[in-house]
Amino acid sequence: MNSYQLYPPFTIGVDLGGTNTAYALVDSVGHILEKGSIPTRTKSVEEWADSLAENISLIIDKQKLDGMVEGIGIGAPCANAITGCIEAATNLPWPSPIPLVNMMESRLGIRTVISNDANAAAIGEMTYGAAAGIMNFIVITLGTSVGGGIVCDGHLLSGTRGFAGELGHVTFPFAADRKCSCGRMGCLHTIASADGIRETTRRFLSESERPSILRDIPKGEMTPKKVEQAAKKGDRIAQEIYRFTGECLGKAAAEFAAISDPEAIFLFGGVAKAGELLLAPMREAFMESALFLYKDRVRFLPSKLDDADAAILGAASLPLNMK
Repeated sequence: MNSYQLYPPFTIGVDLGGTNTAYALVDSVGHILEKGSIPTRTKSVEEWADSLAENISLIIDKQKLDGMVEGIGIGAPCANAITGCIEAATNLPWPSPIPLVNMMESRLGIRTVISNDANAAAIGEMTYGAAAGIMNFIVITLGTSVGGGIVCDGHLLSGTRGFAGELGHVTFPFAADRKCSCGRMGCLHTIASADGIRETTRRFLSESERPSILRDIPKGEMTPKKVEQAAKKGDRIAQEIYRFTGECLGKAAAEFAAISDPEAIFLFGGVAKAGELLLAPMREAFMESALFLYKDRVRFLPSKLDDADAAILGAASLPLNMK
């Protein structure tokens, strides 16, 4: 029995990851009625779709909401919001394109919409999070990859195929000597993703002989979280790694601001949990780099979505905002 009042309409949020697929039944203010997960790495995409549809049906039946679910939203890598297909997603076990919208609608008879992970995060932040009531903002997702979602005049900037806002693959001079997984040199992804922070850590440690907690961490076990923890314990090299990363993000944000004139820029994802370690140097670098039109006019804020459920909530918000 839910201990709080529920607010229809209800939606299903699905976060399609490379290892697991999480799903949840959500009301219009972001209350999660029930959630679960299934393995993504099945023998075929049809087997995965059958399993997901069965589990979604079970939670709808359990909550006695048959016929009351407005839609299913799926956040997925390389999702084309226009065609309803996943295109060339290298971290999924099935060949692309995957006609995901058709597969789910044919199984459940419920309107389904898809979007890439970062766009889902932006819409989720606008619907349930810190961006509620803000008409112009940017979400930068920092995790395994770097993504972006841009909202202008209250509408998500989607583009021809739903791929607008690939901010992680904008190139900058500060990353010119780093090769990205996309094949290009200098992408923001090579600095601000988890792998980017690991590479910065490797470089900073090799270029200095100063003592650091980080030297005791085996190479294969280095994570942004461990660098963050070392920085919060006063480790100078760890602090410099986050200052460098934040400064790069601030310089990048100065260029992004010129595209959409945002009121706020939100950081979302695991790497963003470093909070002021990133935000403080980011604000500083933005002020130094931004065109005078944007100085002192952009707020830099962390996401307010619950870390464990943020991706699901972002996906659940899609049917409410994508018509």
